[in-house]
Amino acid sequence: MTMRISHEAIYQALFVQGRGALRRELTACLRTGRVLRMPRARTRRQGKNFVSSEIMISQRPVEVADRAVPGHWEGDLILGLGSSAIGTLVERTTRFTMLLHLPRMIGHGKEARIKNGPALAGHGAEAVCEAITRTITTLPEQLRRSLTWDQGAEMAQHARLRIDAGLQVYFCDPQSPWQRATNENTNGLLRQYFPKGTDLSVHTADEIAAVAAALNTRPRKTLEWKTPAEALDELLRSTNKQPVATTA
Repeated sequence: MTMRISHEAIYQALFVQGRGALRRELTACLRTGRVLRMPRARTRRQGKNFVSSEIMISQRPVEVADRAVPGHWEGDLILGLGSSAIGTLVERTTRFTMLLHLPRMIGHGKEARIKNGPALAGHGAEAVCEAITRTITTLPEQLRRSLTWDQGAEMAQHARLRIDAGLQVYFCDPQSPWQRATNENTNGLLRQYFPKGTDLSVHTADEIAAVAAALNTRPRKTLEWKTPAEALDELLRSTNKQPVATTA
């Protein structure tokens, strides 16, 4: 008789010790160092009111999942000390990364935020929408098909983003980072440059661009040891379009 055990049961067995936390010796083996875990069944909560059923990840075209068609992106914010943030965009086919400079607004830390006004920390919905549009419209239209994001309030202006940048936005289920696995992996790499607990607002736009260039010129096994920049340039040349500067 064959016994089958689900991955969820294995996770539960590992995390049950120490009231849901991994033992110290097991934690040391994890790159993320995360000691707590929330079962997926407990994460199915009601999402944000600006997210409707027709733009959930379940409605995303099949072509996005198999990575056969370029131009589908995953995005997120990495957060730092004092509510500082940097935006991340990763193209699923080539793993090409673009970073969003989100400087704090004048008055941050000195003035109280006006109700329904802009987020002074620099990563409110309007600032994120403008940063994505400004950054991704440097690419040809065929590389701007969709963007998958979590249900953070910073994406409340997704309808405007669709008009301004030509990106159809899809939202992950609540508390489901594995639905943006490419982006999550990239964010882990970025923490080598932007450690947790540090003030991300001290980094200039040029410094952030240099980090993106470092990732885009790093050979990847999943790309048969090509760099993301090389993979993206091949796509651009295959469509007989003028290549863009991918390493600057």
